[in-house]
Amino acid sequence: MPRHFLTASVLCWIGLLASTGLGATTADTPSSATTPSTAPESWSLHGQFTLVSQHQPAFRSPHAGANSLTPEASTKETADLTLYLGARLWTGAAFYLNPEIDQGFGLSNTLGAAGFPSGEAYKVGRSRPYLRWNRAFLRQVIGLDGDTETVEAGANALAGSVPANRLTLSAGKLSVGDVFDGNGLAHDPRADFLNWSIIESGAFDYAADAWGYSVGAAADGQFGDWSLRLGVFAMSDVPNSVVLDKTFRQHEWVAEVEHRHSAWGQPGVLRLLAYLNRADMARYDDALRRAAGGAAPELAAVRKRGNKAGLALNLEQQWADGVGSFARLSTSDGRQEAYDFTEINRSVAGGLVLQGRLWGAPQHRWGGAVAVNALSGAARRYFAAGGMGILIGDGQLPHAGSEQIMETWYAVPLGPQATLTADWQHIANPAYNRDRGPVQLLALRLHAEF
Repeated sequence: MPRHFLTASVLCWIGLLASTGLGATTADTPSSATTPSTAPESWSLHGQFTLVSQHQPAFRSPHAGANSLTPEASTKETADLTLYLGARLWTGAAFYLNPEIDQGFGLSNTLGAAGFPSGEAYKVGRSRPYLRWNRAFLRQVIGLDGDTETVEAGANALAGSVPANRLTLSAGKLSVGDVFDGNGLAHDPRADFLNWSIIESGAFDYAADAWGYSVGAAADGQFGDWSLRLGVFAMSDVPNSVVLDKTFRQHEWVAEVEHRHSAWGQPGVLRLLAYLNRADMARYDDALRRAAGGAAPELAAVRKRGNKAGLALNLEQQWADGVGSFARLSTSDGRQEAYDFTEINRSVAGGLVLQGRLWGAPQHRWGGAVAVNALSGAARRYFAAGGMGILIGDGQLPHAGSEQIMETWYAVPLGPQATLTADWQHIANPAYNRDRGPVQLLALRLHAEF
């Protein structure tokens, strides 16, 4: 294991050993008045460490382009160490800050598959550890009635109580996925699935810099079994950039309605999301028309002010104790280029997550899922002519097909705060190219938190 990864791992375990008792109760609320996990906190410190080592054996590849998944055998590692700092400011308000140390690269520098196989791999990688301030945001909770719910201590969550019916306002630097498109079974590459198009709605081109974070504001209203969310976020200054457009000239509006229900005596959640991106973006056909003499089309030359819209349906349902399933369906305007996420215009994904109590290992977990991603006709024509995108571009696409993904994982606890997960993925038609692949991917993930 590289020296820098060992350093991060040692730091993580030091944090675990030192974590007992972190988080302070307010002076006017004795800690003995309630259990430590739910006593009102005035501040908190939590953390996590995740190391992912992913291996891709060699696969069939009659041709390749600048953005192709490299056909030779390859192994890449990513590591991140995050602190979650929280402080209560006034009634209902808290400020959260998340510094993070990152290191490593995704396979092929996070290129070559629209449903990229590691959600722990950013579009920017470095061989040496580097520090980023991923989140710095204010959260204000406004009660709408007198009933309350208990909040357990956790990452970016101060223990205490909140109104059952409430309006939650968040503003600052955070991820769109912190508020929207959540799913309790498939949304966290540090704990469940790894593939991008399984942990997110594939056609949701959400606002983000190259690390997956943005600046913006969101309102989340909870009313009984219903929630309604609305947010506005800064997009990159140009597609797939490390710089956000903090003038909000390039911006995204996103709305989501959620209903929590009971089916056959078991809980479930249904979410419907809609988004609208407003930015300088290119139409694939405009780039094709501008290309001359057999030259590859270029998107940058034809970008102009435009809109891109999309929808996502997101379901999770428990069927029995320890048995849960999820499904995601999403679609977007395929005439416009992908801006901040990945080249997916239509996507369907679904899977199961089982708790180990079903086979006598209560702390173990298993998950399995499939995803099918597709391009619009305009996007297929663009990539067939040699165009390059955010994640894909094989230089040619003579035989296009849907990108088909299978993923399964098994998680084993190493103690009360650490988990080791083995993950396998199969990607047919990577980057929608039926001439390349299929690709097999194996991964080990070590995750610890305090």
